[in-house]
Amino acid sequence: MKMYYDKDVDIEAIAKKTIAVIGYGSQGMGQSQNMSDSGIKIIVGLREGGSSLQKAKDDGMNVKTIEEAAKVADIIHILLPDEIQADVYEKSIAPYVESGNTISFSHGYNILFKYIKPPEGVNITMIAPKGPGSMVRRTYLEGFGIPGLFAVEEDATGDAKDIALAMGKACGLSRAGILETTFREETETDLFGEQAILCGGVTELINAGFSTLVEAGYQPEIAYFETCHELKLIVDLIYEKGFAGMWNDVSNTAEFGGLSRRHRIINDEAKDEMKKILREIQRGKFAKEWTLESIAKMPMLNRMRTLESEKKIEQVGSKLRKACGLEKKDE
Repeated sequence: MKMYYDKDVDIEAIAKKTIAVIGYGSQGMGQSQNMSDSGIKIIVGLREGGSSLQKAKDDGMNVKTIEEAAKVADIIHILLPDEIQADVYEKSIAPYVESGNTISFSHGYNILFKYIKPPEGVNITMIAPKGPGSMVRRTYLEGFGIPGLFAVEEDATGDAKDIALAMGKACGLSRAGILETTFREETETDLFGEQAILCGGVTELINAGFSTLVEAGYQPEIAYFETCHELKLIVDLIYEKGFAGMWNDVSNTAEFGGLSRRHRIINDEAKDEMKKILREIQRGKFAKEWTLESIAKMPMLNRMRTLESEKKIEQVGSKLRKACGLEKKDE
């Protein structure tokens, strides 16, 4: 494993280049502001009338239309949602891509599954913070950063790796460390982590535990505290100290109960399903499914969102978070 830190990276690789950051969501906001503060010439490319246009201007960013930004940029860093990247690229970016340009991403999805096909003669790179854009910005301002990944899919100019790493340094990622990967590895592991563990698996596990306690007659509020609220405390311990550190910090009762019974929950059947999910990702089945869902204006996703909001755990959790002063308003 090779980690790249500030001392390993020369930001001069992009010092004289213009970077167009396309999109101003969480990542677009955090990355563009950090790179601008690092002395890099940044243009934020946004569609006219877009919801983030005024926000970017208020933040002091140099804002142009996507087409104008693509025309003048040496590096086009696409930070739009996966499902709209290909359409925006074809209509507003591709006509202006020139030989020697760099097309950059923070997720390999559209390159791996070939929804975006840049021409020959351009670099295709990735710099991917391992955290949300708000953390990318906050930790940068605190004088540190969050870890990141970088990858080079095509090296047309011979210095694509230097460019990607320099972008990571400008974002503050090399303060914590940047690890080399590939577009395939980053995309497949990222999708798997989201689906099987971080977003899909953990929410289903929490809800199953909550429902089990409520159906057994326990107070919903107590069930929420035990199955959801305290999860953050455990995850924070694992994040800071690993499994061993977490086991050391919980009670002996919790350690014995957890170690002796966890295999009954995440058993061979669950692992088999994880393998199926990974195969669906690797074979492009999930990408095709998501493309069709996006084209159809997301009927399944909207229905699942509605069902999720109607779950008892959501209602109980919202009430408890407000009562405990934990509910945070969106900024």
